[in-house]
Amino acid sequence: MRAARRRPRHEALRAGDGSLSYEELATAARRAAGRLPEPGAWVGLAMAPGAGFAIALHACLLRGTPAVPIDARLGERTRDLIAGRCAVVLDELPEGPPADVAEHDLDATAIVVHTSGTSGEPKPVELTYGNWLWSALGAHVSMGLRDDERWLCTLPLSHVGGLSILLRSAIYATTAIVHERFETERVLAALRTDTTVVSLVPTTLARLLDAGLASPPALRAALIGGAPIPPVLLERAIAAQVRTMQTYGLTETCSQATTDGRPLFCTRVAVAPDGEILVSGPTVAPASRRDDGWLATGDLGTYDDGVLHVTGRKSDTIVTGGENVAPAAVEAVLLTHPAVADAAVHARPDPAWGEAVVATIVLREGRDASPEELAAHCRGVLAAYQVPKAFTFAARLPRTPSGKLLRRELR
Repeated sequence: MRAARRRPRHEALRAGDGSLSYEELATAARRAAGRLPEPGAWVGLAMAPGAGFAIALHACLLRGTPAVPIDARLGERTRDLIAGRCAVVLDELPEGPPADVAEHDLDATAIVVHTSGTSGEPKPVELTYGNWLWSALGAHVSMGLRDDERWLCTLPLSHVGGLSILLRSAIYATTAIVHERFETERVLAALRTDTTVVSLVPTTLARLLDAGLASPPALRAALIGGAPIPPVLLERAIAAQVRTMQTYGLTETCSQATTDGRPLFCTRVAVAPDGEILVSGPTVAPASRRDDGWLATGDLGTYDDGVLHVTGRKSDTIVTGGENVAPAAVEAVLLTHPAVADAAVHARPDPAWGEAVVATIVLREGRDASPEELAAHCRGVLAAYQVPKAFTFAARLPRTPSGKLLRRELR
């Protein structure tokens, strides 16, 4: 509503199903809010990413009914599980008489985001109005957001990374560009016009570079999250004059916790004695904090001179012959091989060593590499215990809709 008063005719949203000014978005959201349940009731949003979804999301925020995005790509059982937690599920936009705008406590739940399920059943994370406000403020301080930003969302709106683009844009009265799904050529075309910021994962960045992305005219930054950027991919981006900003965050931290390794404004980062990354501050979901106020992330890393380096998931660590192996470190080496398009390192039970390091490889089109060649490539850089003992080849790696590797599905 503040954006509609400040910049009524400014483009709020550009999507496949229409473009909306802030005045139009506010009017549509108030009409949809008039058909929603009483404040406090969870409202499922089973709608495709686009203008209708954005209107429904803002209607929930105006009404005070926590929005619960439901990803259509989830299995039926998981969708039913999430929908069962909601008072009502919207698959189309309701419309009625304009509703009054509710007043909200910053500690009230605004949106319920379900975890991506990389380690099991998706769990609800209740993010407050204050979490989203502080997240937007932190992004503004770390990135220097401007009034003319046009932020392209290629991430699912059922996950925190995509939602944060809609919320930040509304808070700063800038433009969100929403694509229903990642399509390389469509994203490439958008980046060659007026897009100033884009959110990607390493896999989608690689696809864009493979398709010829170079020197995008208006792009100030490509935010890369979901996984660390392999050094070889970072070098390719630099050569293509695509400025990247590595982000680290979780659903429980309302998206970004660090940008280029540095904590967002008013966010604190620490590393426990066992190497686990801890985060605290106003972006952390209240129910996710320990009694001491810290969120135990389940990720491993180092924190030196105010810069965080993420080394992998605590649960992903492979223990082979008493030695700890971080899969991400081995994957980074494999990705420097010219025939390797994608790589995933995981554990396999081993009677002698407890666990053996193995790798699943996706080869580049038209290229070939044998297990012996890949092992020799790794031995030139890694310690002997880090070198995969076996290699398998696949057409693609299992990933969540937001691009995170589903390591548990690898064998």
